[in-house]
Amino acid sequence: MASALDEDTQQSLAEGRESAKVFLRSIQKDLQKVFVVFLLGFLATFWALRMYVWEFLYNVTKSNMSPAVAAEADVIATTPFEVILLQAKIGLIVGAITAIPPLVYVSRDELRARGAWPQSPVSRWKLALLGLLGVGLFSFGVAYGIYAFFPLMFSFLAGFGLEAGIEPTYSIVMWTEFIVFLSLSFGLAGQMPLLVTGLSYTGIVQYETFRDKWRHAVVLIFVFGAMFSPPDPFTQLMWAFPLTALYGFSLYLAKLVVTAQRSPDGINVLGAIRNHWNVVGGATVLGGGLVYAFYEYGGRTAVNDLLRLTGSSWRFLEPGAGLGTDPVTATTGYAVAWALAFAAVATLWAVYADLDTTSAGYQYGDPTAIDVGELDAAGVRAAPDEAFAAMDEGESLALAQAAIDDDDPEKAQAILDRFDEVSESGEGDAGDAGDASAGNADGSAAAGDAGGEGGLMGTMQNRTSRASSTFLSEFTDGDEEEAEDDIGGYYTDLKFIFDSLRSRSFRLVAVFGSVMAAVFTWLYLGGLATVRNDLESRVPAEIEGGINIITLHPVEALIFMVKFSVLVGLLAVFPVVLYYAWPALRERGFVAGRIWQVYLWTGALFGGMLGGFALGYAYIAPGLIGWLVTDARLADMVITYQVSDFLWLVIYTTIGIGFLADIPIAMVLLNKAGVPYRTFRSRWREVTIGIMLFAAVFTPADVITMFLATLPLMAAYGVGIGVLFLVTLGGRRNLSPPSKAIGR
Repeated sequence: MASALDEDTQQSLAEGRESAKVFLRSIQKDLQKVFVVFLLGFLATFWALRMYVWEFLYNVTKSNMSPAVAAEADVIATTPFEVILLQAKIGLIVGAITAIPPLVYVSRDELRARGAWPQSPVSRWKLALLGLLGVGLFSFGVAYGIYAFFPLMFSFLAGFGLEAGIEPTYSIVMWTEFIVFLSLSFGLAGQMPLLVTGLSYTGIVQYETFRDKWRHAVVLIFVFGAMFSPPDPFTQLMWAFPLTALYGFSLYLAKLVVTAQRSPDGINVLGAIRNHWNVVGGATVLGGGLVYAFYEYGGRTAVNDLLRLTGSSWRFLEPGAGLGTDPVTATTGYAVAWALAFAAVATLWAVYADLDTTSAGYQYGDPTAIDVGELDAAGVRAAPDEAFAAMDEGESLALAQAAIDDDDPEKAQAILDRFDEVSESGEGDAGDAGDASAGNADGSAAAGDAGGEGGLMGTMQNRTSRASSTFLSEFTDGDEEEAEDDIGGYYTDLKFIFDSLRSRSFRLVAVFGSVMAAVFTWLYLGGLATVRNDLESRVPAEIEGGINIITLHPVEALIFMVKFSVLVGLLAVFPVVLYYAWPALRERGFVAGRIWQVYLWTGALFGGMLGGFALGYAYIAPGLIGWLVTDARLADMVITYQVSDFLWLVIYTTIGIGFLADIPIAMVLLNKAGVPYRTFRSRWREVTIGIMLFAAVFTPADVITMFLATLPLMAAYGVGIGVLFLVTLGGRRNLSPPSKAIGR
């Protein structure tokens, strides 16, 4: 290929650059005003950080900690210019965000001329309402993170670190970025209603997609929360529940907007209240009664006692405290306010419930509003053509796959048949459509002869294979055989091997997840402190004070625990993958020998890993750490190590030794599997490059450290070549004949 971009794409990019230049020249006279706004935002942020923000964030960090933990927590600067550079960085970001609205405003005429601005005027009150809603949702998300989420999170992190012998001494940069970015994530999550509603209204993503995929959204929310919040269930629920509720509210707003868009009549709120007056009235009474009972019948006292047991400093005050009113009046006011809030929620539900009978597809006969996914097989066949004319092939495949997942192959086949029928009738004339329909009938009969579900799956596989064929042909001008050569000739082999593992994926994930969860639980319940104390006990006696280990990032210790658990999980699942993939590897010529050799591989590699680990943990790790500590103490240095650096040093000098021991063992096993001695000897350059890449990824960003990791690995590879030289008599007698895949 002469170029990765064709001529049309290059021309489009050139035109885009020219349009950007013209656009900037047209608003050049107003850019000074935009810069003034940016400068004001920058200076205001810089001043606020120096005067108020640092102290405020520091108080938030310690607000929910016990006195003993708060006394140990601290925020430090690790470089002389760290604080002022951080203030400048945050000021630049806030200034740029502040300058975006005036930049859009002064360029509205140019945007309108290019079709990127509404041609018809939009009411200012609508724009103001939309802006206020966006700002309000963003502010609510940030406030929830700062006042509710962070106090509990920092209390847990600091307490967990101290129990493991790790001092919560946070770097001001990492601490601030952690708070800022996580707060922004809550603020952006608060924009979910606007995002879902906007995508649904414009039709970029159908409302039905957001509605039908709500389970996937909830799972993603919990997974994201598990990755970026502490592992205690309470904090994860504090992350996930509000976002899940927000997603439900987003679906509600999207339903309202889409219904209003598809329906010529407005939504009748009063009519919905009349239709569900009993629910609205009952919710109103329930809301007021619950709040009144909470204050009058001991609810406030019980909750405060529970908060006191959990160590939280937050309490429910007496009614009217700080408001200047007596308790009776305040309790009545609280009850009325909550009764109105419950009434508002019940009203929203009533409107939503009536949407099922006021939607465009139900009342006004709009066939494009019909949700095909909600129909059964008979309903799909009876649905009007317009419901399928707006689909593309990907949407039809998604609906068919959803039907198969619901164990309804008849519905899936009906969706594909109706989509093909409507598509062919739209592309050709009546005669062509008749011929195509006859062809489809013949194809359906053939599929029926082959088996209903099998024929359907074959149809879907043929459809999806078009995408992969098109992908390959883009690189080879339509020649798929050339595509396999272009990517090394292993495309078919690798696909065959991965397909053999697909049916075992649940078992592989189960093994990986179980081992990872077990290791993480052990570390979390005291394993981390056990290892740290055991290694510190081997520090030479003349080193007073031992080793101070600190965490510069609030979740640094947790991140290490997750990474280490993943590493052990991968090591544990490797023999299982090898066992299930061995028949496919043997069939494609990558290995030789029967499957019993998997047990030999597992035993040999596990033995090498265990022996190297025992050697490293008993002698190498404590000896190296003791030497480093002694050297630093003799130079009158304060011995304070970052937790991630210290623990990874332990990993490299324990599990790393086991990995080095496994390299010669693996080379002998590979020779037994069909990789000849001469291949190992002639490919040392490629191996060196691969090891350097591995070291660059899994070691700190330092050239010297990378070479320090590369040299032992290459030495182990050299030892392996020496062992193979002896075992194979200089390559004259390999343990197994070379496999056919090696000669490619």
